[in-house]
Amino acid sequence: QVQLVESGGGLVQAGGSLRLSCEASGRTFSGYAMGWFRQAPGKEREFVATIRWTSGRTYYEDAVKGRFTISRDNAKNTVYLQMNSLKPEDTAVYHCAAGLPLTTAQAMGANGYGYWGQGTQVTVSS
Repeated sequence: QVQLVESGGGLVQAGGSLRLSCEASGRTFSGYAMGWFRQAPGKEREFVATIRWTSGRTYYEDAVKGRFTISRDNAKNTVYLQMNSLKPEDTAVYHCAAGLPLTTAQAMGANGYGYWGQGTQVTVSS
């Protein structure tokens, strides 16, 4: 049974940093894409970043480019999202996801992922 468990969320002031972790278990994720999505109150879930487990290739949503970095540790089966220069508009529940998207467009959309974690709350105060 695939499990994705996020951690590392919390309350931080604008300009601060947080590192989210997603520990994956239950299968081999070679070939998978691992994504981070976020959902703010009253808004739809939106793509943040994704990384191909094998190649390490990454893609980011424009609003987080240069501030967020996605990475993975193969030995620990863990994906990270380093978030710097946080803004109040980054406030949301952040979800980790795993899937087999066939295209870059699919990798940047929720439909490209079949497994989801429960999420971790990130709150950025102004």
